[in-house]
Amino acid sequence: MSNDGKSPALKGTITPKDVSKFDPSRVLNLNVGVLGHVDSGKTSLVKTLSTLLSTASLDKSAQSRQRGITLDLGFSAFLMPLPPSIQSNKDLVERYDLLQVTLVDCPGHASLIRTIIGGAQIIDMVLLVVDANKGIQTQTAECLVIAEMTTQNLVVVLNKIDLFPPDEREMMLLKVQEKIRNALKPTRFADSPMIGISACVGGEKVAATNVDEGGGHSQNGPTTMNLQELLHLLNSKIKPPNRDQIMNSKFHFSIDHCFPIKGQGTVITGTCLAGSVKVNDIIEF
Repeated sequence: MSNDGKSPALKGTITPKDVSKFDPSRVLNLNVGVLGHVDSGKTSLVKTLSTLLSTASLDKSAQSRQRGITLDLGFSAFLMPLPPSIQSNKDLVERYDLLQVTLVDCPGHASLIRTIIGGAQIIDMVLLVVDANKGIQTQTAECLVIAEMTTQNLVVVLNKIDLFPPDEREMMLLKVQEKIRNALKPTRFADSPMIGISACVGGEKVAATNVDEGGGHSQNGPTTMNLQELLHLLNSKIKPPNRDQIMNSKFHFSIDHCFPIKGQGTVITGTCLAGSVKVNDIIEF
């Protein structure tokens, strides 16, 4: 079990400065849903992993910051070399050079379950974030149901292991893993991999202070544990997404924000859920 220290860029990911060197059309996108009970540390994990942020990422709305919880879907991403499962696919290797992992940060509060379901339809893989000190909670179980509806691929992330006493950490982590494995037995995720991490040693308040004014990482990022191991695990478990059916369907666009810019007109930002669109296409709402 390793302490990753303070590092704004994790090994194996592509830094924002390098993005401009790559052709965007040769970047394959994979949507990873980050689900879990409220206050399990989902947004802290997303903050630590992400190098590319959308206008609706990291609880940017004033209400989210005021209440201290995620209220809407957040989208951010990081880039990595093509994982083994994609490198073995000749067709994908010919078409793509990089993998963009888009993290869909879903709310964990019970009253926001409809928002979670709204984002579930685009999810290729799930990171189920569990507070290692509390185990399976109410919304954890609900997130499992949603995951079963959307994907075959799930990784259980046991967060906040820094709160375990250092000399008892391994033993306590094994006990938590055993309880969660029993809870997963009735689901399709009975054999899903688990990993213990700490997305931010010290908690969410510490993570919030390590985001710079532009919404990215500060140079002195939060101290983490086992994040590099999590990336290695993701690299080995990622499966090639099937995009043919989505690309051939009608254009569906989830709107994050709509606002006017003087002299330019109305600007809409959001996420393409299905289909495709190109410059000068006319879209009716």
